[in-house]
Amino acid sequence: MLTLFQRLEAWFVRRSAILSHPRAPYYAALIVPLLLGLQSLLLGQDDGWDMRNYHLYNPYALLNGRLAIDFSPAGFQSYFNPLLDLPYYLLTRYAPAPLAGFVFGWLHGLNFIPLSMMARQLLPGRQRVALLLALAGCLGAGFLSELGNSMGDNLTALPLLWALALLLRHGAAASVRILLLAGLLMGAAAGLKLTNINYAVALCLALLVWPQAFWRRIGQAWWFGVGVLAGLAASTGYWWATMWRLYGNPLFPQFNDIFRSPLAAPLGVLDTGHLPHTLAEALFWPFIFTRDIARIAEVPLRQLIWPLLMLLMLAYAVRLLWCRYRSSSVAAPQAATGMAALPVALTPAARVLLVFVLLAYLIWLKLFSIYRYLVPLELLAPLLVWLLCHALMPAARAGRWAGWALAVCVLYTLPFVTWGHGGWTAQAFRAEAPQLAQPQASVVYMVRTPMAWLTRFFQPEVAFMAIGSGFPESPAYLQRLQEQAAARTGQHYVMLPAAVNIRQSGAERKLALARGLGLTASAAGCARLDGWLHKVRFQVEVRMLAAADAAASGQACTLLLQPQYRVDLAAEDAALQAEVQGHLAHYGLALQPDGCRNYPAYVGTEAHPYRLCPVQRLP
Repeated sequence: MLTLFQRLEAWFVRRSAILSHPRAPYYAALIVPLLLGLQSLLLGQDDGWDMRNYHLYNPYALLNGRLAIDFSPAGFQSYFNPLLDLPYYLLTRYAPAPLAGFVFGWLHGLNFIPLSMMARQLLPGRQRVALLLALAGCLGAGFLSELGNSMGDNLTALPLLWALALLLRHGAAASVRILLLAGLLMGAAAGLKLTNINYAVALCLALLVWPQAFWRRIGQAWWFGVGVLAGLAASTGYWWATMWRLYGNPLFPQFNDIFRSPLAAPLGVLDTGHLPHTLAEALFWPFIFTRDIARIAEVPLRQLIWPLLMLLMLAYAVRLLWCRYRSSSVAAPQAATGMAALPVALTPAARVLLVFVLLAYLIWLKLFSIYRYLVPLELLAPLLVWLLCHALMPAARAGRWAGWALAVCVLYTLPFVTWGHGGWTAQAFRAEAPQLAQPQASVVYMVRTPMAWLTRFFQPEVAFMAIGSGFPESPAYLQRLQEQAAARTGQHYVMLPAAVNIRQSGAERKLALARGLGLTASAAGCARLDGWLHKVRFQVEVRMLAAADAAASGQACTLLLQPQYRVDLAAEDAALQAEVQGHLAHYGLALQPDGCRNYPAYVGTEAHPYRLCPVQRLP
């Protein structure tokens, strides 16, 4: 009698048999990106912290010459290469927001194509499995969390994976042209997003694994490295030159312990809060961050692929050592007989992939240890799990174990979380800004992030200067900021986030639904609605309207948040002003609370109001 698992396996094989059709890879290459584009539409408008901090500000600053006016409105991220964010900025500015969301989801979905190419090459004759492994790669927690958004990890994974696919396809016989092209793609990925540099280094070293003459290996690594440098020059050379000319550090303000620009503190990598604390933690890091994902991510990602992959890598290393020991301790014929009984060994291309993933992970562990920077490896992880299982077990058992393990890993990520989304509106970003009387003489100080996305709604002559908001300030930086601020003799302001009740938008949607159903138009409907709300927790309650209000609105009642969900917005604004007052005093400034005004701002349907308060210089 077939077991339940065997029945499920047989059912799945029948349902996925279409993937063995000769044209299935071509149809999948069209369908999967489209499906991921549609999924991006379902998620809604990107409303991530990084997007509101620098993904919109940086391209805006590039196109409008803000480097000569502003001082780090988005913190140290204000000086990241803006080219990566330019397509998202232009698309959301000049196209309907839902179209931008679909296009970016589709672009991210294109990662499926190089993934499936690599899988089919490494698993000849197993097309169905190869396509499923590529699909599993696109269902990882990190990749899905960024689907269709502006963070850049999914987008830069595309040239990175194409570089790897090219080199694996051509192998040890790769020509100089192929090596340069692969290096160019990898260099572009690293130049657009510097956190991809570990992949360039790892792939350069992995090329030394090909089974060929030593100098041929060195030559391949050399020409690939030349291509990487060309890709870096093409994608970020101009920006590094600009940073060097303006600040004396091409990576300003990071790695300033090396370049020693006087305009920033002498620090290296600025975001080190996610690194392991001890060597023991580093050794068991995949298990630690799987148990406590907050160690390497700001959102509660759910994944199991990394501890599984690391266990398989460890088992493979032990198997290799054991095989080497056996082959050196027994007679040659006996060794040959024993090796013949072993599971299928990794092919040269699979070994290059394994070394690349391992080295890239180790460099990531040392430099960043931030989960979203692992997206390219997460995409490759299911393929590597399958290959390692087949290198450790007989084929029949390996396929079953790997299949079920990967199914569990994929299902465990669901439902997946994202970095923040709102509802769609035709225009992605909207805000009201006051028309300042002397914009060319005005300064807006920024003491909280993420608010730099609002700068584009002000008059272009206004200067935005961040103080104490995450930038590694130095005495020379503060001196230059104060000099330029003093040269602007008009009114100065400080921008603060205004208090907002995140449940209020939900209450408004529920009220709109109740009105659409006609439940608030009469006393009987209001009574029926009140009865339902006492049975189901909807965080709102029915409030009958006064006769005059009812006559004016044509409604008998409305919905309000229940008392425990209401927020005293004025009190929260006042508390933040008091907190900021002490902060501003360190910079010789004083906030004038009587002049504070609130202004609405939206990302999609999500409200992000801000507060503008005049400041004066202390005597």
